[in-house]
Amino acid sequence: MELTFLGTGAGTPSKERNVSALALTLLQEASGVWLFDCGEATQHQLLYTNIKPGKINKIFITHMHGDHIFGLPGFLSSRSFLGGTECLTIYGPPGIKEFIDTSLLTSQTHLTYPLVIREIDSQRIFEDNQFTVDCFGLDHGVPSFGFRITEKDRPGELLVDKLHSKGIQPGPIYQQIKDKPVVTTPDGQTLYREQFLGPSKKGRTISILGDTRYKEEHIQFIQDSDILVHEATFNQTSEERAKKYYHSTTAQAAEIAKKANADMLVLTHISSRYQYDDYPELLKEARAIFPNTELAFDLFQVPIPIK
Repeated sequence: MELTFLGTGAGTPSKERNVSALALTLLQEASGVWLFDCGEATQHQLLYTNIKPGKINKIFITHMHGDHIFGLPGFLSSRSFLGGTECLTIYGPPGIKEFIDTSLLTSQTHLTYPLVIREIDSQRIFEDNQFTVDCFGLDHGVPSFGFRITEKDRPGELLVDKLHSKGIQPGPIYQQIKDKPVVTTPDGQTLYREQFLGPSKKGRTISILGDTRYKEEHIQFIQDSDILVHEATFNQTSEERAKKYYHSTTAQAAEIAKKANADMLVLTHISSRYQYDDYPELLKEARAIFPNTELAFDLFQVPIPIK
């Protein structure tokens, strides 16, 4: 599991930062890659990574501002040209379906893969055997969402010594015990999985927020996240400006990470008014409140190890 920041700027692209896009690689966990937002030139940014467009099978759109969606038509088209055949599901606010349908229709783009578009509200929007994805409303003047991705707890380690004591040797039976609650061995023994596995391993949680003002109400949704990705469009002295434009500051992002008991904070969506020489100060502002903070840059990667 790994995060790759494809675009970390705000509003318009700059020489140092492209506009918003973030990939969550789940090749081992879910045989795919999930994309969060798809600003202009996201497909160009992908060329500098090892992420294949055909492996992206879910896209989550935080809100309908152009710096978060203008890369979608090009990406969808290129995914066809590059041989994509697997179904792609897009989750986004009201209006996302009309935007995509109109773009594909007027450009006469014909996709080679099934496309499913789901317009979302604050609720659980996805669940399978490994993950849940919940979305919640933010404060940005237009419908804007945050996403909480929760990996379900994984089975503990096999208690090999206990299996040996039952005369059960390594082989396919070990995998069966992991996969099934009850297994019958060739010699007729009935094995109950919970008796031969150690304690469950806690799953990982990643919270990715779209553009938003600082709101105490968000804490409950991002509580205890392993990684919190939060916008920091402005520095800490620009709190009034941030409020006016429905954004957050470095200090506000750090404050909410602290109150939510997150393990790590990654700042993104940085205004182009801040240049390379300003970045150390932006990071310093956040770390004064929440020490385990990183300031994302384009193509920045964050591995999320198993606990």
